[in-house]
Amino acid sequence: MQRTTTPFRADTVGSFLRPAPLKLAREQFASGEITAGQLRQVEDDAIRHVVEQQRANGLQVVTDGEFRRAWWHFDFFGDLQGVELFEAEQGIQFNGVQTKAHGVKVTGKVAFNPQHPMLDHFRFLQSVAGDAVAKMTIPSPSVLHFRGGRQVIDATVYPELDAYFADLAQTYKDAIQAFYAAGCRYLQLDDTVWAYLCSTEQQQQIRARGDDPHALARIYADVLNAALADKPADLTVGLHVCRGNFRSTWISEGGYEPVAEILFGRVNVDAFFLEYDNERAGGFEPLRFIKPGHQQAVLGLITTKTGELEDPEQVKVRLREAAQYVDLSQICLSPQCGFASTEEGNSLSEAQQWQKIRLVVEVAQQVW
Repeated sequence: MQRTTTPFRADTVGSFLRPAPLKLAREQFASGEITAGQLRQVEDDAIRHVVEQQRANGLQVVTDGEFRRAWWHFDFFGDLQGVELFEAEQGIQFNGVQTKAHGVKVTGKVAFNPQHPMLDHFRFLQSVAGDAVAKMTIPSPSVLHFRGGRQVIDATVYPELDAYFADLAQTYKDAIQAFYAAGCRYLQLDDTVWAYLCSTEQQQQIRARGDDPHALARIYADVLNAALADKPADLTVGLHVCRGNFRSTWISEGGYEPVAEILFGRVNVDAFFLEYDNERAGGFEPLRFIKPGHQQAVLGLITTKTGELEDPEQVKVRLREAAQYVDLSQICLSPQCGFASTEEGNSLSEAQQWQKIRLVVEVAQQVW
């Protein structure tokens, strides 16, 4: 049951720990000590090396580690038309730690920028990927709405949110086509929102601001499906459901059951990347809503939050447990998230990072 198509039995979510020379170069660029061209050269070298490391550790799919970004999502959003980044009053609150105080707001009609810099980022990755499949990761459309909701969307531009959601879907439809035209055949949408909708605490916060969690789930599913309409048949699109990943901390907890029927039963992606590295994710029962067929459940059973290596036999036990609810032929394995969703990175070493990747590859080879 080895897979020769994406997602692979051993896959990855995308981001990797930033190497020290890259961190230094970004600091030097921010302080004006080096030029944008000099920074780009350091980034290029670091990406070449991380691609080589992914291949050396057995992966058939490679990413650029998100090495040109500070954030997994703001960097992409900031280059969309009609969207602006701003300094917020406070950062995003994780479990015991807070991010830098950045935010995003909609100040004009939302549209995809045909000169979006991440198109070139993908082209460079493709040029150094060799015989591996180059995967691009971008934030999901629902993330642009959920964090601030109505209050960060200019009411003079969008008096009614129906028009906003229609433009958001078209923006992502155009983005998907643009990445495809650039050569991308494997695209991943990173989405924290579905996990928030599973959390009792987050649901309360959603209601407190005047939104209905169940209504949002239906809206986000519709936006995703509209964006995926007319997707080329040879393009794989995955959706990574993230529970928060900043300096080894997290935000949301709760099993997938509250959203499972809508998410797994309705959203027309090719693969769901699901965090299952601890008890906060609940059981595998919600996977029963994944329809028999081509859709894959890529189970994140290997944590990126600590360096401690999982017992491979226990990982196999959990894969067998999941196979009670979705056929083993529709299951793949990956780390639960990236190793550095922001440039700060998680609390483990680069050596431990690659041990985790090798574990994913070795278990997948043995199981499939």
